[in-house]
Amino acid sequence: MTTDQETVPAPEAMSFRAEVQQVLHILAHSLYTDREVFLRELISNASDAINRLQFEMLTNQDVLNPEAELAIWIEVDKEAKTITVRDTGTGLTRQEMIDHLGTIAQSSARAFVQQAKEQKANASEIIGQFGVGFYSVFMVADKVTVVSRSFQPDAEAAVWESTGGNSFTVGVAEHAERGTSITLHLKDDAAEFANDWKLEQIIKRHSDFVSFPIYMGERQVNQQKALWRRAPREVEAEQYKSLYQQMTMDYDEPLHKLHLSTDVPIDLHSILFVPAKRERGLIERRIEGKIKLYSRKVLIQEDAKDLLPSYFRFIEGVVDSEDLPLNVSREGVQSNVGANTQSPVQQRIRKTLTGRMHRELNELADKEPEKFAAFWKEFGVFIKEGVATDYEQREELLKLLRFNSTTSGDDLITLADYKGRMIEGQKEIYYVMGGSLEAARTSPHLDPFTARGIEVLLFGDLMDGFMLSGLREFEGLKLRNVDETDLELPGDVDAPEPRLNDAEFSTLAEQLAATLGEHIKEIRASKVLRDNPARLVSDDDGPGREMQRIQQMLGRETLNLPRILELNPAHPLIVSLARRAAADPNDPILQAAAEQLYDNALLLEGLHQNPATMVPRILRLLEAAARTE
Repeated sequence: MTTDQETVPAPEAMSFRAEVQQVLHILAHSLYTDREVFLRELISNASDAINRLQFEMLTNQDVLNPEAELAIWIEVDKEAKTITVRDTGTGLTRQEMIDHLGTIAQSSARAFVQQAKEQKANASEIIGQFGVGFYSVFMVADKVTVVSRSFQPDAEAAVWESTGGNSFTVGVAEHAERGTSITLHLKDDAAEFANDWKLEQIIKRHSDFVSFPIYMGERQVNQQKALWRRAPREVEAEQYKSLYQQMTMDYDEPLHKLHLSTDVPIDLHSILFVPAKRERGLIERRIEGKIKLYSRKVLIQEDAKDLLPSYFRFIEGVVDSEDLPLNVSREGVQSNVGANTQSPVQQRIRKTLTGRMHRELNELADKEPEKFAAFWKEFGVFIKEGVATDYEQREELLKLLRFNSTTSGDDLITLADYKGRMIEGQKEIYYVMGGSLEAARTSPHLDPFTARGIEVLLFGDLMDGFMLSGLREFEGLKLRNVDETDLELPGDVDAPEPRLNDAEFSTLAEQLAATLGEHIKEIRASKVLRDNPARLVSDDDGPGREMQRIQQMLGRETLNLPRILELNPAHPLIVSLARRAAADPNDPILQAAAEQLYDNALLLEGLHQNPATMVPRILRLLEAAARTE
């Protein structure tokens, strides 16, 4: 029997490749966080398809439905628990459905599976990166139906369907218009997404600035006009504040902003913020910032860490570039961004942003010193890190450095300030290391410098040691640690009159050396101490103190290698100890005093491993002092 109606062939069943099956299993059963990413991925794919159509129509007007509005529609059926995302982009042929929806590049699939298993990143970060964005639908759906018709006028519509198992079907469909319609049949535990308000919330968070209208019903729900795409003169201060708060959940105003819009040498639209505080965010208390990367206003990476040097990781913001390739998939762009070797476009973006950020901060320092002082208090530690790690930008970073010194009071100075205040005959820049700023201020190493009126930079945190690995000289002036033994200081001062003769000092030194043993190399009389009883100095063969502090910063145990203990023979404490040594070489106070003098020196320099161990000894010394009185 025959009929006038043509028989429609049954859908053809096909198997997913093995690597796709692995990806689907992980998405359906392992990744439960960031499930809302599925909508971001579908909207971004739809936007890509419309972008490709625009690119095609630059040279080819022979497309299906050329007058159709370029837009994205989202429909929700609460009763059926379905979500449909529809676009008027390039669409897909039957073969393209098989090629694109049934296959993933093996290398990308392997990388995704490995990273998901190791849980190195959340779903939002890794799904798009490895070319598996479409498959994120199976995080929320137990069946997905894709109906599409290619922009090619003679192409037939096709339907693709899968339940996320090992196979999918492809068949003929009825679809008069160009574009793609994707229907998600939600899982029971994903029914929350079958709500207009929920989807609109997700769109606002991830896809608000997509270049094309996104409709829910008759209403457009995305802004479309991105703030960073506007000229800076068109943007009000309140709008910047609102964008910052939306991105960070930090309701303090940012300390500074950079709005960059340029066409050469690269198309780049960016707004970067310097937060007011190192730790910010109402809900998520974090130190590191996030830079969202867009291509033509389509979000391609939530946190593009490689767009600025790591020492600028406190920066918050958004970066958008037309020069990220138009006719390739966003997953390809994302993969490049996440790679160790950046593409030429990404390298130019990084170079441009880094240069402008340096210029902005230096201008802030020149024009608004009080605001820059606030910046330095919060983020100076990052600039010090940059000095140690980024030789290329070293000169720019040196301009940003700020220091306390022995003569600056509470004010901060630059290296240029220090150079301009050097005394006659001074040929080096001097610094002192301490366990804290206050400890550095009271360091015994400062005695000869105070006497001569020589300014000394005060270094009081662990990052200073790391910084010095990249800061050995400034404009021809060597930086010198004041604990070195071979310093030749300009200017003459009267040496303090010793109150101990050589024999008395030798007796005391022998007693103290016997107690301290291998902790010290030798004990000798100081020629420079005036107001302090003792100090530890390093000879030419000693290891760098800066490296020891770096080891401590990294949380590694370090040994306090032997150094020279200098005693001030004119100081009342040393004189009293010498008398005790002469009267009774076995006086227990001598042993306690020797250990305490050594520990005091370590403590002031920030090198003491466990200061609590000093407490019992201090109590014994206090008891002895009380008995004496």
